[in-house]
Amino acid sequence: MLHALLRLFLLCGLLVSGWAQALQLTATRLWPSPDYTRITLEATQPVAYKFFTLANPDRLVIDLEGVEPSTALDSLAVQLTPDDPYIGSIRVGMNRPGVMRLVLDLKTAIKPSMFLLPPLSQYGHRLVVDLYPAQPATATLPAAPTQPAVAQPSKPAKPGTLQYARLITVAIDAGHGGEDPGASGANGSREKDITLALAKKLKQKLDAQENMRGVLIRDSDYFVPLVQRVVKARALKADLFLSIHADAFIKPHARGSSVFALSENGATSAAARWLAKKENEADLVGGINIDVKDPFLKRTLIDLSQTATINDSLKLRHAVLKEIGGVNKLHKSYVEQAGFAVLKAPDIPSILVETAFISNPEEEKRLNDPDYQDKLVDAIVDGIKAYFDKHPLTAPSRLTRNP
Repeated sequence: MLHALLRLFLLCGLLVSGWAQALQLTATRLWPSPDYTRITLEATQPVAYKFFTLANPDRLVIDLEGVEPSTALDSLAVQLTPDDPYIGSIRVGMNRPGVMRLVLDLKTAIKPSMFLLPPLSQYGHRLVVDLYPAQPATATLPAAPTQPAVAQPSKPAKPGTLQYARLITVAIDAGHGGEDPGASGANGSREKDITLALAKKLKQKLDAQENMRGVLIRDSDYFVPLVQRVVKARALKADLFLSIHADAFIKPHARGSSVFALSENGATSAAARWLAKKENEADLVGGINIDVKDPFLKRTLIDLSQTATINDSLKLRHAVLKEIGGVNKLHKSYVEQAGFAVLKAPDIPSILVETAFISNPEEEKRLNDPDYQDKLVDAIVDGIKAYFDKHPLTAPSRLTRNP
């Protein structure tokens, strides 16, 4: 009798333990992009997992330990679209007691990367699943115009006209994206949406210029790590790198536009230092696997013998700041510097434009106004043109130069 009671007690203990470990996912998100597809599984506590791949056909199998069925988990398959580059379908079901199995039917062989993120900002514990192509595709650049180079005029050009001898490529970086929404406005506007809308308009305006083109670092709602943004710009052999933001500040009355360049000697103001710190934390919010050693990191971030590049960046931002000042009040009447990680390309003049403070209700409203967006983008384009009027590019094109 005592032995039976002991067995019953132990069984109850195991059941209670199993119930205590069971959890439901609170949210699931699917972020397709040209470079990789990301799946995020969010819960109130860390999710234990195992995974393996199968071939013929290609599949990724993920076992989630202690995870119960939930509407959040069921919604993952609903989020899948036919144009996802890597995932054909998603199946979910209990594989065995205490183990929920997630099967991704793949369109091609992939290289998976999975890692856990601790709670941060508005997120709880996250399990991140990144699907990269098994064989990285050879980078292809957007088609460039084929018209011959413009000859230098024999007499001074009129103000506002460009004097360059080759195609100018501007890398346009829409800040934040995907898991990283950036700052939020009082009326629910998200920085990542504002910056993408402005980036697309800017590309359209630049493409309409003679011998200029804009290339988007991200063209839809997905996350790109800060270092990878720089790597992409260098792969494009960009002549300029322009990062667009619409940040928030601790005080809602803060307003105005700003233009920043990289500083190797500290920030020019407390606000610049605060903004740089906030932007540099984007990788923590968006989610990067810190166990992966990026082969470009040392080349991109440590090779900072870039005094000439910073000087060019300062000239560019002065030109852009002057034009933006005609559209919106300036937060500071001078160009500021700070240690923004996204500006650390060693050989590309780079600036970061804080278009306005999304935390200011009045400026949030303007940022969502298409007419105001057009004026802001026109000002940026005029600033870029003014920069190249004074500093025409006559060196061999980056389009044909080795990286």
